[in-house]
Amino acid sequence: MKMPPKGKQATKGQKQIAEENQSTLQFYVYVIGGVNIVYYSVWYFFYWDLFTMRPIVLSLLTAAIYFGSYKFMSNMAQSVYQDGHLVDAGTDLNMESGMAEHSKDLILLTSIVQSLSLLSGYFWLFLLLAPARVLHILWVNFLGPWFFAPAEEQPVDDKKQKKLERKMKRQQIVR
Repeated sequence: MKMPPKGKQATKGQKQIAEENQSTLQFYVYVIGGVNIVYYSVWYFFYWDLFTMRPIVLSLLTAAIYFGSYKFMSNMAQSVYQDGHLVDAGTDLNMESGMAEHSKDLILLTSIVQSLSLLSGYFWLFLLLAPARVLHILWVNFLGPWFFAPAEEQPVDDKKQKKLERKMKRQQIVR
């Protein structure tokens, strides 16, 4: 059994981040391209007579999701070079719990839904998981804590504090 290394975790260099970002982006290009090739090939050869407005609109929706998510990730990972040397590798796309994680999850969800929609049109409903996840993240991180935050207590000056203490003492004596 391997023991985790002691001390702090090793950090990645800018060059390594840039290379990993490029391989990550290339992987998602392959995922998007592969799913679309299979999807449109099956539609063309088996369901051409059923290719009506609904599949066209849903295909355009998936194309918009793919384009937006991939463009977002590529902008995050954009490297800055100066005089041929890497100055900034951009944001690490493989960082855990980062914004790129949500974008990668959206691409994977869309590709799975698009593939499964070849079996049944009802699988398109799983695309509604994306806005549900956004609402969940908004609620947990922003809205919930804001709505249920404890009220701020007003500072009590010394005069009011003494008055409250005398009142509490009188109530204790009466009981």
